[in-house]
Amino acid sequence: MPALPALMTAVEIAHPGGPEALTPARRPVPEPGPGEVLIKVAAAGINRPDVLQRQGHYPVPPGASDIPGLEVAGDIVVLGSGASGWALGDRVMALLAGGGYAEYATAPAPQCLPVPKGFTMIEARRVPETFFTVWTNVFERGRLKTGETLLVHGGTSGIGTTAIQLAKAFGARVFATAGSAEKCRVCERLGAERGIDYKSEDFVEATRTLTGGKGIDLILDMVGGDYVARNIAACAVDGRIVSIAFLKGAKVEVNLASVMAKRLWLTGSTLRPRSVAEKGAIATSLREHVLPLLESARVKPLIDATFPLAQAADAHRRIEADHVGKIVLTVGS
Repeated sequence: MPALPALMTAVEIAHPGGPEALTPARRPVPEPGPGEVLIKVAAAGINRPDVLQRQGHYPVPPGASDIPGLEVAGDIVVLGSGASGWALGDRVMALLAGGGYAEYATAPAPQCLPVPKGFTMIEARRVPETFFTVWTNVFERGRLKTGETLLVHGGTSGIGTTAIQLAKAFGARVFATAGSAEKCRVCERLGAERGIDYKSEDFVEATRTLTGGKGIDLILDMVGGDYVARNIAACAVDGRIVSIAFLKGAKVEVNLASVMAKRLWLTGSTLRPRSVAEKGAIATSLREHVLPLLESARVKPLIDATFPLAQAADAHRRIEADHVGKIVLTVGS
């Protein structure tokens, strides 16, 4: 491998605030610790937690880089002591606890996956955060089974487009909410049986009709707020609600009588603070169950827009505006 530079370009958060707080800077190239690899980044992902971190609402976990960025794709250029399963030059996509908006980033070896055959680095970068999140919440915590119904809120987000495709691939009936008729059609093209325009339709009534009055078996919720009570109303008996974000508020009132009467299961999770062992276990499941779907093109990344690393502020403006799919930073040539 070529000699590494002492310094690299990274994008740091100068102060809590708007997209303009993202500032290019020169930083030392990080050194991989035990069990880690150093990746020469080709592409990095933009995710909602990055926006929250930039705004000062998402503290960095102890020991993680203060540089934003939770997923990258690139080439391994250094193996830390004890890092097994990989070789120099391997093309990988990796889940990080931070540090992705940079020319180089470290990642625990268990949190890396091989770039699927035929994928560009931009497509590969779209995989880690969304697929890790969807797998652990929909299929592990949510226990989605073939033939069950799934309602995905935010169907055209990065998480939403991934959840629709994976659930459809594993034999579920999928419904999704989105904010326009055009976005609803995108959800349907990805595999949703029906896109529901939340601006003009009541998703509770719509899903009740679509399921013949039974209700939804599993709801993946990124909205929170007043959606929680409506999710409970939309659920079938023995239904599950998995919360992974709360764009409309984290504090809500819940009618426990409805929860008890339907025997509902309300849960949620965050990915970033989980241990390397836990994330590595998710990666193992993805390698077994999801990589074959990606390599056969049964599931495909949906890219909304790409921006060079120096334009990370513009990428954040894009994610806070109207978009469909994932937004990617390209790094280097």
